[in-house]
Amino acid sequence: MGELLYYDEEEEWNRALLLYDAVLKEISTKLEILNNEFKLAHQYNPIEHITSRIKSAQSIARKIRIKGKELTVENIIKYVNDVAGVRIICSFTSDIYRIAEAIAKQDDVTVLQIKDYIREPKENGYRSYHMIVSIPIFLSQDVIDTKVEIQIRTIAMDFWASLEHKIYYKFEGKAPEGIREELKECANIITFLDQKMLSINESVKDYHDDFNGGMAINNEVLPAEAEKLPDSLKNLFGSIASE
Repeated sequence: MGELLYYDEEEEWNRALLLYDAVLKEISTKLEILNNEFKLAHQYNPIEHITSRIKSAQSIARKIRIKGKELTVENIIKYVNDVAGVRIICSFTSDIYRIAEAIAKQDDVTVLQIKDYIREPKENGYRSYHMIVSIPIFLSQDVIDTKVEIQIRTIAMDFWASLEHKIYYKFEGKAPEGIREELKECANIITFLDQKMLSINESVKDYHDDFNGGMAINNEVLPAEAEKLPDSLKNLFGSIASE
């Protein structure tokens, strides 16, 4: 990064990198704790996996140029909100809002900005939930609030976004109209898939609640009630009594 700056700020940039690395560790720990707590309470993990990164020097420099600012460490910290980034991949859209709410409720997390591209997708069909938050980093002689971008999306949304990025990269960001239309159609299919999978999951939970509410005896389903379950769901509820 040093060679991209207009003057020697290596020590200042290294300190900034220390803070960005620290904030990624802080938010990753918070998410791991939230996921483990939810698993303990509900026997279910809302988070499939988490990735994190510090933005490349070239990407930072390009963003600063777009904003019309001089490339200095001070301007990077002030104007580039996503130098440190975390991506959270969930199973269902309901998990996205559950996780976002849990993050925002933490006393040491300050929410600076929210962009909900799920309720209001981008023109190209991109869907995801973005948060810019600030978290205090405790150093030996100082406490510094440090920004991190959090992207929360489903597996399906992440699949689409990853392939869309690769396709646009091949066209250097200027894909033909036909390709753009097909990608947008795929985004709509992805949205339908997410809604369908969420609906199926809610149905499974309803069956499970009914099962635990009186259908079960020693993890077995009573024969008369077992017949009411779809064949595809019977194996989810333990052994089925045959007599």
